[in-house]
Amino acid sequence: MKINPALGLLLVHLAIAGCQKEDKKTVTDTKKTVNDSIKTTSIVQEDKIDYHNFNIYNISLMSSAQNNELADVFISVSDIYTDPHPIQEDILKQKGIPFEQLQCLELDSKHRKKMIDALHLTEDDSLYLFNYELNTLQKIPINQLKAVAYLSPYISEGEEIDPESYMLGFQIEANKRNDIYDQYNNVIAYFGNKNPFIEGKMQAIAWKKAGADIAKKYFTHSKLKPGNTYQARYENLTYYMQDYLEEEMVTERKLVVFNDHNEKIFEKTITTAGSDGAEFSPLNGIEADQANYTQWTGYLFKGKPPVIFGFMTQSFGCPSITFLDKKEKDFTINCDNRH
Repeated sequence: MKINPALGLLLVHLAIAGCQKEDKKTVTDTKKTVNDSIKTTSIVQEDKIDYHNFNIYNISLMSSAQNNELADVFISVSDIYTDPHPIQEDILKQKGIPFEQLQCLELDSKHRKKMIDALHLTEDDSLYLFNYELNTLQKIPINQLKAVAYLSPYISEGEEIDPESYMLGFQIEANKRNDIYDQYNNVIAYFGNKNPFIEGKMQAIAWKKAGADIAKKYFTHSKLKPGNTYQARYENLTYYMQDYLEEEMVTERKLVVFNDHNEKIFEKTITTAGSDGAEFSPLNGIEADQANYTQWTGYLFKGKPPVIFGFMTQSFGCPSITFLDKKEKDFTINCDNRH
């Protein structure tokens, strides 16, 4: 099975069994935020976020092979937590355990603590889930989350199972209907003691086709054949993007961003060249309708420049968030895209 780590949600089919019993009752604090630029500014100044060893994560739905209508909501931290002995291995040595019972294991207190310590977290920290589409923020104490290990969907019954076969992380919810997808689509997760997200400042990019004069003014000559040109606005910024074709297929896109003083503040080349199976995502308003928008921009992280993302769909590796500032490195969204 091929897992497609889009920026939104991962849907993984598993026979989940071992993590269903004695579910902890998760206490959450969810709020609908208000688009208030004055409030946002004060929050940014008050809560300074430490971006050293800063990690964000994707959300996965672990769907049961026995009942495809039910799923667990899960965050894998295995991209960061790489301990060679992350689970209680004695269970793997026992004979006669049904394969279904090995699909999901709850970590014992020793291995839970080892994972939390390795992530530089404490039980007093929280999980922050920010839905940048719906502008909702959910806060869940880590001590209310179940630490679990899900068997990789690429492991079949009869194959040898070892600790590396498991995806380690935290279960958010269990035994939910698959329509919970909408609640966790376009959500970014962060573990820590402060909320790093700016609320109410993200928007889907509304691309419109631009004329040939825009292409001539803002883009230089390329060896590739020029295709369509697009433009969009966000607050005081204007985005221009140019398609470049090879054998009538888009193989490269160039993005430039200008401020209201017509000063170029950012440029980037987006290409499928050298990638292993990556594809361009459909453009909002051009190739995709509003229900399937993938390109987003705006202020997402406190104390950071605006971001832009959603141009590529990865087959291998994880998606990333780009800042509209060359001095800032991209933030990778950890997604445990194992094959």
